[in-house]
Amino acid sequence: MTTPDTWRPRPASDILRTALRRNRGAMIWGTVLMGLYQAGETAFPIALGLIVEHTMRDRSLGSLGLSIAALAVIITTVSLSWRFGMRILQKANTTEAHRWRVKVAACGLQPVARDVDLKSGEILTIATEDADQTADIIEVVPLLISSLVAVGVAAVALGLADIRLGLLVIVGTAAIMSVLSVLSKRIGSSTQEQQARVARAGAKVADLITGLRPLHGFGGNHAAFRSYRKVSTEAKLQAVTVAKVNGAYAGTALALNAVLAGAVTLTAGWLAFDGQINIGELVMAVGLAQFIMEPLRLFSEMPKYVMIARASAERMALVLTAPPVTTPGSEHPAAGGNLEIDCVRHGTLRDLKFTVAAGEFVAIAAYQPRAAADLAAVLAANVPPDAYEGAVRVGGQDLGEMSVEAVRAHMLVNPYDGEIFAGTLRTNIDPSGTSRTVPEAVEASMLTDVVALHRDGLDYGVRDRGANLSGGQRQRLSLARALAADSEILVLHDPTTAVDAVTEQLIARNVAKLRRGRTTVVITSSPALLDVADRVLVLDEGVVTAEDTHRNLLADDADYCLAVAR
Repeated sequence: MTTPDTWRPRPASDILRTALRRNRGAMIWGTVLMGLYQAGETAFPIALGLIVEHTMRDRSLGSLGLSIAALAVIITTVSLSWRFGMRILQKANTTEAHRWRVKVAACGLQPVARDVDLKSGEILTIATEDADQTADIIEVVPLLISSLVAVGVAAVALGLADIRLGLLVIVGTAAIMSVLSVLSKRIGSSTQEQQARVARAGAKVADLITGLRPLHGFGGNHAAFRSYRKVSTEAKLQAVTVAKVNGAYAGTALALNAVLAGAVTLTAGWLAFDGQINIGELVMAVGLAQFIMEPLRLFSEMPKYVMIARASAERMALVLTAPPVTTPGSEHPAAGGNLEIDCVRHGTLRDLKFTVAAGEFVAIAAYQPRAAADLAAVLAANVPPDAYEGAVRVGGQDLGEMSVEAVRAHMLVNPYDGEIFAGTLRTNIDPSGTSRTVPEAVEASMLTDVVALHRDGLDYGVRDRGANLSGGQRQRLSLARALAADSEILVLHDPTTAVDAVTEQLIARNVAKLRRGRTTVVITSSPALLDVADRVLVLDEGVVTAEDTHRNLLADDADYCLAVAR
């Protein structure tokens, strides 16, 4: 397996462009409606100015009634355009955030891991907060354009009254945006750092929750709390920094907008005093100076949200652009179910070599737990084939030349710490709902007492990580899941470490009976499992040092007897 030459990254700009491109229709309609809303808002003071001018000049009840009707149309337009425009944009925003959440989650759940230096808690933050903030670009662009429409309408209306008023709005808006663009870049970099620190704090929480019981067991919970408080404090300090930058940005924007509105008002007053504009145009100018504050506020805040969306997109790109660790092949193993380890060197394994024939039950007694973990990782394809020397062959086919789907369909490696999911006993044993051996797997794993203990039986609710189950029950549930899969080759890593000796003896016999005729490898130090195996391989210092039945090894090998006898 090698990294593909055809892989190409997806930078943050591509993520934003993709979001904009596939929401074109919603954004166009949203922009039209929000532009109509802003135009209506801006038209209100214009209409007031015209009403004042015509009413004072004509003094006609008909003109007054027509003016009131015009105001009613403007108000109705403003109300409806805002309602439906925001509905369209927020629906598109929510849908786009969902798409990116699914995309990030899919990357984390792919059979082949990606080469990304992020913990699960960090990826969770990226899949939630960053996906939401990236999708905000769907609302930001239409609101930016609609605010520009409002500023443009105001500039044109004021320019018709007096060109100097129109130019004042245009020049003032350009100056405001130039100043705020500098601050928005600072917000983007600060926000990206804050999101990274919050993600690290989330990853720390996930790690602590996973190891909560062991922490309580050896009294390490206080040290763990101090460790979390440190990373959380770092996130808090960065959040305060971001708040300061945001406050400075908002304060500067508000002050500049107020200065521009004040300048327009004073200029209009001076022009009216000098007789260069009439009373109606003065009312219009004063009204626009007040109303223009809102679109100017939106217009000046949009660059900040653009930078935040870009910062979040860059964090999503860390996951989406990460190349796969390896590229699996496309071959499939031959029927038969034999497993061959040929001179494998990885971690503590040193030229490890053995073969398990099809239908054989083999136990591996590893004297060093690290060697057992390294062997399980290699067999589970968690270690890329180019990261170790030697070869692993399944059904005569090299593991590196097989597709991940073919490996998973042919060989199942059940870890000693298999995850338990929120759901029911049944959905944990048979997640796909296709297994035909669930009853046999429940019986073989001695999970029958757990099923019988609850009125709902296999439909008994299980909490996340099996919080409402004991350690032994969780381990037996994980074993039942592995047995229900009924794979051609099954590798079990310490499947009975949390159960009592009597239950362990029964499980060993049941597993051997259920798996008869199918290839089974058990990495264990359990005498019960070692005894039911066809043969036992002794793994010491990364190599196989002895091979025989469990009872013969007990009789002839003092080191083996000392290692496994209880």
